[in-house]
Amino acid sequence: MTNVLFAGAAPEQARAGLILLHGRGATAESILPLASELMDLSQVAVVAPQAQGGSWYPNRFIAPIPENEPFLGQALARVGESVALLEQAGIPTARLVLGGFSQGACLALEYALRHARRYGALLGFSGGLIGPPGTQWKAKGRLDGTPAFLGCADADPHIPLARVEETAGVLSAYGATVTARIYRGGWHTIVPDEITHARALLAPLAASA
Repeated sequence: MTNVLFAGAAPEQARAGLILLHGRGATAESILPLASELMDLSQVAVVAPQAQGGSWYPNRFIAPIPENEPFLGQALARVGESVALLEQAGIPTARLVLGGFSQGACLALEYALRHARRYGALLGFSGGLIGPPGTQWKAKGRLDGTPAFLGCADADPHIPLARVEETAGVLSAYGATVTARIYRGGWHTIVPDEITHARALLAPLAASA
């Protein structure tokens, strides 16, 4: 794969995988340090792809889907390439974590629902499922108990609270075990409490790795 950074263990030697997706205007390099805050990486392979031009898709994640194509489809394909890379190295999907911040969180959650199965975990820091108001999300499979963490400020200027709540409901309906934390304020960032909850969510996976 091109335009992707790696950290932690080599995929062929790893027992778990972590895919991290950066937000709009950011870089793979900027989100990579988050990995070591979330897990002990001694046996975890970390993959952080880079979006062309620093953006996975051009418009807001609640815009009509056609307004974000073909870029959204291409971005989802990039996530799929990262998943395939780790699976081909011998890491089962049930030991893969998909996560991201902001635009990257939206992309991670959307990919997981469109390719619903048992993942190691899902992490959505300030994000939600993609689509305009009134979207009815459909999945072909089930998330089968996948642990999922959603964290967001109640007045985040980019992420409507209603979408975070909708996302929690949809993921739960497809079998995920969702932990959602909503924080008072209007900031758009990852706060220490989110790291604490995400680490706790990943602890069983990290311990077995």
